[in-house]
Amino acid sequence: MLKHALTLTVLALSSPALGQAVRGTDVNVTSGGRAYKSYLAAPTSAPTTRKPAVILLHSFNGLEQGYRDLVDEMAAAGFVTLALGWQTFEQEPSDTVVRTLVEDGVKYLGARRDVNVNAVGLTGFCAGGRYTMLLLPQMKQFKSGVAWYGFPDQGGTAAKPQTPTAVIGQLTAPMLIIHGTRDQPSPIAGIYAYAQRLDAANKVFKLSAYQGERHGFLLSEGRLANTVASRDARRDMLNYFREYLR
Repeated sequence: MLKHALTLTVLALSSPALGQAVRGTDVNVTSGGRAYKSYLAAPTSAPTTRKPAVILLHSFNGLEQGYRDLVDEMAAAGFVTLALGWQTFEQEPSDTVVRTLVEDGVKYLGARRDVNVNAVGLTGFCAGGRYTMLLLPQMKQFKSGVAWYGFPDQGGTAAKPQTPTAVIGQLTAPMLIIHGTRDQPSPIAGIYAYAQRLDAANKVFKLSAYQGERHGFLLSEGRLANTVASRDARRDMLNYFREYLR
């Protein structure tokens, strides 16, 4: 039996409230001598007040409009949020390239006057979910992470030498895992096994499993899905970051 929270979510809940005015803009994040096309949004109120921040890693389908809208939603909730366009130059870059980009994304946020560098989180979706599972244990700059329908056992190649499961022992930050019970690319059985390994290692985590939901349920045709699961999972993420990014 898992000691940490396991939630099967089936109740209808309201979408996250958009509390603050935000400013969103396309930005370039330089990494490895190349400018990665990314998207940033921040609360407009009190620009010199340092706020928590989040780096977002989109799915294998690219930086779709739904992710931009989510960045705006997170900024409205009080988080300076940077969506890194990690596929700007390659459809499937190596783990080393992505890690370097994420590190440079943290530096980019750290240069802003409105960011609390001691309260930065990481979230990702699909391939970005795998990167969240992989990088959260290895990058101590992050104080918490949210992995959406990731791939804990994907790796073992030249470009992706490690699986997220292999680095569980290095994890020190709390992690929320969001997954659908009918995810075919990343079956829920593998997520339950990953959660059991996290539990055996006494790691702090929460697993929110959405009954009947398939892979990528946050979006529908590239936009934020107007569904119970999508709305509630977004609120779950925001509440998790509110708890741990202080």
